[in-house]
Amino acid sequence: MINGNTQLIAHIGFPTHSFKAPMIYNPYFEHAGINAVVVPMGCQSVHFPDFLKSVFNLTNICGALITMPHKVATVALLDDVTATVRVAGACNAVKRLADGRLVGDMFDGAGFVRGVQGKGLDLTGQRVLVVGTGGVGCAIAASLAGAGIAAISLFDVNTASCEALALRLKTHYPQIEVRTGSNDPAEHGLVVNATPMGMNEGDPLPMDIGRISPDAFVGEVVMKTEMTAFLQAARSRGCRVQVGSDMLFEQIPAYLAYFGLPTTTPDRLRSLAHLSY
Repeated sequence: MINGNTQLIAHIGFPTHSFKAPMIYNPYFEHAGINAVVVPMGCQSVHFPDFLKSVFNLTNICGALITMPHKVATVALLDDVTATVRVAGACNAVKRLADGRLVGDMFDGAGFVRGVQGKGLDLTGQRVLVVGTGGVGCAIAASLAGAGIAAISLFDVNTASCEALALRLKTHYPQIEVRTGSNDPAEHGLVVNATPMGMNEGDPLPMDIGRISPDAFVGEVVMKTEMTAFLQAARSRGCRVQVGSDMLFEQIPAYLAYFGLPTTTPDRLRSLAHLSY
């Protein structure tokens, strides 16, 4: 029930057809009696800088969830960001402080890391491959670096973004071996698809599945479907997998706390969600 006291969380990105957050947050809000609602807002890149500032002129705005393709652009539009944002080079949560400043944080990486750890993967000393160094890939790499991995390999067709992430990782985590230029998953204990490949039927796979060890853990960020072709192929090799929506469920409790709303557990969110694909 939306009324004059409802707090808005803007879910900003483009296109909006793959958005899952409203189907997770809003059932929880209704169940918990929280007068708030997540509203998808389709905004193309050319309009985003003005729109982000404008939406925070609303008196009942609680915060904003930022998604593709705006996570990287958001960083330069804010008054302050966390260290995680600086390493990741991207931001997916924005709020307005009492003094009017817009500040941001990044929870994609934390959600991914919490998810794989909850499934029993010990990240200490792991060798990791992250394919895709856009906003979500950078966030995952940053959080994995903070979780005690030994080495990380990065790959993206955009070599500039890949090398920039590598430099930030080397600066903040000099003890970690950082490599770029190859998407070969062999000899990696954790393999992550952080590209959009898999959002559309017929998309090519992000790497050679036959090179993934059956002992490896394979993670996905695409949420348009539960089991992407990439995850299906990895599971057929015997790999443990994490679906894209798990990253979302795991990060939502942190989001809720960030926005000053009553938080909950990923399991409670899963039990209440009304996901459709």
